[in-house]
Amino acid sequence: MEAGLSVLIGLFFAVSVYLLMSRQIVRIMLGIAILGNAVNLLIFTAGRLTREVPPVIPEGALTPLEQTANPLPQALILTAIVISFSFFAFLLVLAFRSYQELGTDDANEMRVAEPAGEPAPPQGY
Repeated sequence: MEAGLSVLIGLFFAVSVYLLMSRQIVRIMLGIAILGNAVNLLIFTAGRLTREVPPVIPEGALTPLEQTANPLPQALILTAIVISFSFFAFLLVLAFRSYQELGTDDANEMRVAEPAGEPAPPQGY
């Protein structure tokens, strides 16, 4: 199962890098979301995928008797999901407002687009 998830993680990273190199803001945002999911899966896979044994130490023992899944990566992933969702929501609002102001979602056109009634930026830096 870990080999299959490793292939899936590699595919997620490849797709996210491809989308991040795009010029459209919507594709860039989708690339950021997929990249976050790839990192979460990577952390989850690194923590091992043992489902049969709960990570509980029996009474009187100092360590678990069998090999168990590490609960720390699962807690980190839950925190990362909340943070990445709030980051994505912020980027979504930022992209929507920039589209409203500039009238384009192309990143190259956003560099030269100006809101109506605004003077041109100074040239010659």
